[in-house]
Amino acid sequence: MFVDIHTHSFKSSSGFSIRNLSFSEAEILIKSDHKGLFSLGFHPWFANDFTLELMNKIENWVTDKRIVAIGECGLDKNSKVDFEKQLYVFEKQISLSEKIEKPLIIHCVGYFNELFELKKKWNPQQLWLIHGFRGKPELASQALKNGCSISYGEHFNAESVRITPIENLFVETDESKLGIDEIYKNIAAIKGCKVEELTAGFTFLSPHLSIL
Repeated sequence: MFVDIHTHSFKSSSGFSIRNLSFSEAEILIKSDHKGLFSLGFHPWFANDFTLELMNKIENWVTDKRIVAIGECGLDKNSKVDFEKQLYVFEKQISLSEKIEKPLIIHCVGYFNELFELKKKWNPQQLWLIHGFRGKPELASQALKNGCSISYGEHFNAESVRITPIENLFVETDESKLGIDEIYKNIAAIKGCKVEELTAGFTFLSPHLSIL
């Protein structure tokens, strides 16, 4: 089973995918009987859109069983939003993740030291999954030592993939046009294993399969 742990595509090549929703999409979804698995959160590029009113709506929306993760959310040095605002919005989502017991899908660019400090500060019980990871193995090692899991997409550092334990290794398409099956095959080739041995995504999704 190919599990696409993070995608923006309406036409993922996997029947088992978590599609990231916009807020307008989430509002429509909640009123519908549409099946699927989704994530929802404030991307650090759009942290200036944060309002307490919108956050209250999100807190209600994410109780829906179809929304299985908070995110993508996090910190990004390329964002035009100042760091303190990004941090404030991210911590609101960390708190929400812990409150409703749903994992975080994390977008992090250039602020990994700050991310790891937050991990220590919050000592979260929920999974922190760094998506779209392209960093070097030294950074991957730091992420793993700090209790984060890692998701790889079309582009990745092969040495980072090699050192990531299978139980902490997820696979995604994000915005890639490459199929999730192809990305799985590429990851498995680096790991020297069969694609069916890359089981982290299935383990993540298995409690939610009944609602598909």
